Amino acid sequence: MGKKKREVQEVNASSTADIAFLLLVFFLVTTSMSTDKGLARRLPPPVPENQEVPDNIEVNKRNVLTVLVNSRNDLLVNGEVMDVSRLKDKAKEFILNKAGDPELPELFTEDFGPGIGTQTYTKKHVISLQNDRGTQYQAYISVQNALVAAYDEVRDEFCLPKFGKKFAELDEETQKAVQKIYPQKISEAEPKDYSNN
Repeated sequence: MGKKKREVQEVNASSTADIAFLLLVFFLVTTSMSTDKGLARRLPPPVPENQEVPDNIEVNKRNVLTVLVNSRNDLLVNGEVMDVSRLKDKAKEFILNKAGDPELPELFTEDFGPGIGTQTYTKKHVISLQNDRGTQYQAYISVQNALVAAYDEVRDEFCLPKFGKKFAELDEETQKAVQKIYPQKISEAEPKDYSNN
């Protein structure tokens, strides 16, 4: 007698699409997407309409560090050509003026209350950042990063011996007190076409 061939039953694949859909949703929900982060800058408040803006505001040149990035992505700091790798140290020297150099910002002494005490600092310093319209974005970001890193290091170097912590690890109230001594003063001018000047 011949053996009957058994018929193989078909696998029910109707739920495969549902499983694939659930896996897709799972990976979309659990995967983090990279998001663009902007540059943190606090803009000055707008000038009231009825307030007159003086034409010639006198600024002591020693209190301003001019940083210019031209259309060839060359960095000029107070007219001196500089590599971006040196900018952070130059900015720190400018912000602190430890030696009381008459070419660097004026020093002021002020009492910041308990916990901080009396500090000598460059109250009126400003870093003026200017870019050419032809400046490449990467060069602009490199300069921004160097300037922000200078402020971060200045604050950390102040906080570590005084509080035993870096600036970012301090409570909000103490951070605000340190920011009064070392506020991030980066003034950014509208990009111009310096190549035609």
